[in-house]
Amino acid sequence: MGILEGKNILVAGVTMNTSIGYRVAELAQAEGATVIVSNFGRAMSLTARVLKRLDPMPPLIELDVSNDEHLATLADRLREHVDHLDGVVHSIAFANPETALGGAFLTTGFGDVGTSLQVSAYSLVSLTMACKPLFGDTASVVGLTFDARYSWPAYDWMGVSKAALESASRYLARYLGPEGVRSNLVAAGPLETIAKKAIPGAESFNDIWSERAPLGWDPRDTTPTAKAVVALLSDWFPATTGEMLHVDGGLHSTGA
Repeated sequence: MGILEGKNILVAGVTMNTSIGYRVAELAQAEGATVIVSNFGRAMSLTARVLKRLDPMPPLIELDVSNDEHLATLADRLREHVDHLDGVVHSIAFANPETALGGAFLTTGFGDVGTSLQVSAYSLVSLTMACKPLFGDTASVVGLTFDARYSWPAYDWMGVSKAALESASRYLARYLGPEGVRSNLVAAGPLETIAKKAIPGAESFNDIWSERAPLGWDPRDTTPTAKAVVALLSDWFPATTGEMLHVDGGLHSTGA
């Protein structure tokens, strides 16, 4: 019996098989979960293609976290597949790579900043609240971050958005804890995902990790990160909330 046996999990934000969310969905199914996946727009066709690799193939629903109608109807659309939710995975982030990343920090207009904050940080709250009608006595919300306690080369307004995400998770833990909802984040090292490739200059992250991560780091291997997410979705962390779990080869523990 797997650690997610009998649980229903929504994984929001799967595009390619290199996505962290894809590996989470794969491992969650292997651990006994019923998985539902979301994406939106033109990326839906890519998601549908990669989901055919999973057995069983999870249902795919459209969800743009900046679309109020999508959020308002989410619970009803999820009920077409499951009668409740035990967990939600937030694997969603966006910042305009031309104007908000790659060294453009000082000249980014608030329109692009606002979009990044809404999609990358506020959506953790809006998604959780949209799913909340399906939560039972307990539920686990897990998001993904790139340790925003520091400034990183080229990360710019996504770094600010991730800092907001980390704070938002702590407030979700505060306000939803009395209702049995846990909110935690996994801070992963740099991984070769579509999101990373969209960041100008992000290849410098690999150099940093290759030099400083005590355990080493393989940027092509999403499994360690996905395992941490699955563990936090399970009942093995019943008294853990508001936490940020590092899966980065130990780099966060080293000095400059």
